[in-house]
Amino acid sequence: MSETVKEGMMIILTTFIFTILFIGGIYYLIRNLVNLKSAADLSADALYPVKENEFASIIIPNEWKQMEPLTKNTKSYRYVKWGTLAALVLLSILLVMVLTTDWLGSSYFSLAYLFFVIINSIRHRGNFFILEKGIILNGRFVPFNQIKHSETEQIVRWHALYGLDSKVNNAFKLTIKLKRTLFQPQFLVVENAAQLEQISALFHQKGVNFESKSA
Repeated sequence: MSETVKEGMMIILTTFIFTILFIGGIYYLIRNLVNLKSAADLSADALYPVKENEFASIIIPNEWKQMEPLTKNTKSYRYVKWGTLAALVLLSILLVMVLTTDWLGSSYFSLAYLFFVIINSIRHRGNFFILEKGIILNGRFVPFNQIKHSETEQIVRWHALYGLDSKVNNAFKLTIKLKRTLFQPQFLVVENAAQLEQISALFHQKGVNFESKSA
């Protein structure tokens, strides 16, 4: 087989793989937006958090900010909504370029990097609600029967999270393990024992095992 034929086959294969990735990325963005829209509607009937102090007690990782209510008027929701639309347009343009030009052959790594930057940039900052029939976790509704169990551990000295932000010191790391999922959701931080006890009581009422671990 000549080098020209091999090169042509490689370009076809690479183009096919990138096309599948782009279509998957577009599906991922649309699904996330639909999930977030549904979560915004459902959160109005949340059992927890409801009060201002309950929202304030939940700390979102990475930015270490207190959780905000989830409505279609919040800044974070609008960012995801319009950011998703902008990302879909950009991904569609890139897909057309991949299919109609030879740009992929000369910019393989640059295009791959740009693709993942676009996908990862449209993220909601995170949220946690307990509902009558399930929970909302990071913009996605999860029925109680899809929760394997939850784990808590106090963030004391020598814990991996201790010292990252003053709000997490001596607070509680809450991890919710889901069934039949490859990528587990990110953890949350609950600022005080009283709020953790309230979450634990609601989980026990709904049949969710609540485990306490040592740091």
